Amino acid sequence: MSELTITKENFEAEVMQSKVPVLIDFWASWCGPCRMLSPIISEIAEESEGKFKVGKVNVDEQEELAAQFRVSSIPTLVVVKDGKVTNSSVGVRPKAQILAMI
Repeated sequence: MSELTITKENFEAEVMQSKVPVLIDFWASWCGPCRMLSPIISEIAEESEGKFKVGKVNVDEQEELAAQFRVSSIPTLVVVKDGKVTNSSVGVRPKAQILAMI
């Protein structure tokens, strides 16, 4: 499965009503660390096998969602399960640490 683009329009259906945990990557195109993290996030999404979803939120295009999650630095990773934030981290993390968050 590939990453979903999360917007305020599909947030409720894709994240809050999801039957599986959702890993959300808050990023921006101008962010160097975000570009370093992106291939790791893509790899995790490909390997998810339906056990969880991986979504990406462009903070420049989705300022309301970034504010809702109090994102002040990027990249920020947030895990939402059953409509609640269960984990989050800021900055580039190794794949194993990201998987451990989920």
